[in-house]
Amino acid sequence: MKSGQQDTPGTDTPKTSKLAKLFGRKNSAPPHQEQPAAETDRPQTNHDRVEDGLKASSGGLLGKISQVFKGTFDLNDELFEDLEEVLMSSDIGVKASLDLVDRLRLRVESQKVHDAKGVISALRFEIAELLSSSETEWNTSHQPYVLLMVGVNGVGKTTTTAKIAQRLKEQGKVVMLAAADTFRAAAVEQLQEWGDKLDIPVICQGQGADAAAVAHDALISARAKQVDVLIIDTAGRLHTQTDLMEQLQKVNRVLQKIDPDTPHEVMQILDAGTGQNAITQLESFQQAVGVSSISITKLDGSAKGGVAIALAQNFELPIRFIGVGESYDDLRPFSATQYANALVPELHKIASAG
Repeated sequence: MKSGQQDTPGTDTPKTSKLAKLFGRKNSAPPHQEQPAAETDRPQTNHDRVEDGLKASSGGLLGKISQVFKGTFDLNDELFEDLEEVLMSSDIGVKASLDLVDRLRLRVESQKVHDAKGVISALRFEIAELLSSSETEWNTSHQPYVLLMVGVNGVGKTTTTAKIAQRLKEQGKVVMLAAADTFRAAAVEQLQEWGDKLDIPVICQGQGADAAAVAHDALISARAKQVDVLIIDTAGRLHTQTDLMEQLQKVNRVLQKIDPDTPHEVMQILDAGTGQNAITQLESFQQAVGVSSISITKLDGSAKGGVAIALAQNFELPIRFIGVGESYDDLRPFSATQYANALVPELHKIASAG
């Protein structure tokens, strides 16, 4: 579960363009009904994609911060209290907001900041610093590296699984998928369709099968075929569903009978739109199966991007990926600096909003 080499974003090649069309679809549509992603004249950089994806979140912060710096202002207790309220109302959470403002005060004082530009720059820096522990390299060198995907219903877990699988494949990894979501109707077929489209093998047994048995067969097969990474997609479940949480624990036990070190990573997929409820979900899964990393989806459709800061401070887990759109390239490796810069608006944008 330790970290190592981080994957790097692919360049915009014809192959990547085809993948963008493959993954560029509405969440409600099955894989065979996908629509091509919109083409743009200029390839977007990593920062462009993250900034565009966080527009809803940064727009909310923009309006609130513009009120704090509207007209004349003094860098006094009242201003910092106002900023504190802005952060708390942006799904950053009480604990993280208080910590950020305390750190911001110290930086403003030590650097003798006297204007709004300096305060905004300091805020972005402190957010990046707070998030920095969640930006870690990813080492999947153990063969086979077993990645267990977990999360509640509707967070985009299966699609994210496919995107990660394709990203690893592009890095030269031999990847295998296991359809251990035997609870949801058509879930096995959905993952099989992804496997066919991406030319990645899928181990499955059909709806209603024992998820632990699927995981068992997949790991045996992955070892025999010298697979580099085995990704096990499990059933989406509410964190309050005790029976399904016990099913996850059984999957872990069965895997560990084959290899005591497996799964090497348990990645929870979290929907940014759930805001602070994501913390409750993560707490429950952490207790049940020992989550070791997270990925955050649907940031492009949510004004609650600040939740990443709350998650980083409360759990200190690696954030592997963020989803800032529907296409393949919109699953971005997490960068603390890019995230902070995209979340907190530029000063000229704040001025125009005010």
